[in-house]
Amino acid sequence: MWRVLNLVLFVGIIYKLAGKRIKEFFSGRKDSIRNELQELENRKANAAKELQRVEDSIAGLEQERQAILDEAQKQGEAARQAILAKANEDAEKIQEQARLKAEQEAQFMLDNLRAEMADKIIESAEKMLSDKLTKKEQEKLVDKYLTKVVLN
Repeated sequence: MWRVLNLVLFVGIIYKLAGKRIKEFFSGRKDSIRNELQELENRKANAAKELQRVEDSIAGLEQERQAILDEAQKQGEAARQAILAKANEDAEKIQEQARLKAEQEAQFMLDNLRAEMADKIIESAEKMLSDKLTKKEQEKLVDKYLTKVVLN
């Protein structure tokens, strides 16, 4: 019993001397814990908002990535079509040049062949005429054609 009475007196004296300070300490501690909890809740809400913003941004990046890929694919297809069109155009030009060159070569060969044939025909005609015509007939024929050439 003396022990209990001693404890009660001791607690009573401490309460009288430091009771206000102890109450203030514990109520201040309670307020600071409440404030910290409130601040943590605010930070949690801000973090959730930031997380949502980042997730939206990531979703937007996926759409943007897809749009960029689609645009790059369109540009690649357009470039491919342009290259093919240019190649076809160049091929047509080359074919046309080859055709013209072949026509020129054929015309040149035909002209050469005609000239050669004309030379051969003239030689044959001269030979035949020289064999069949006399010197006097040849001179008469040459004079006749010279007068025609001079008059024309």
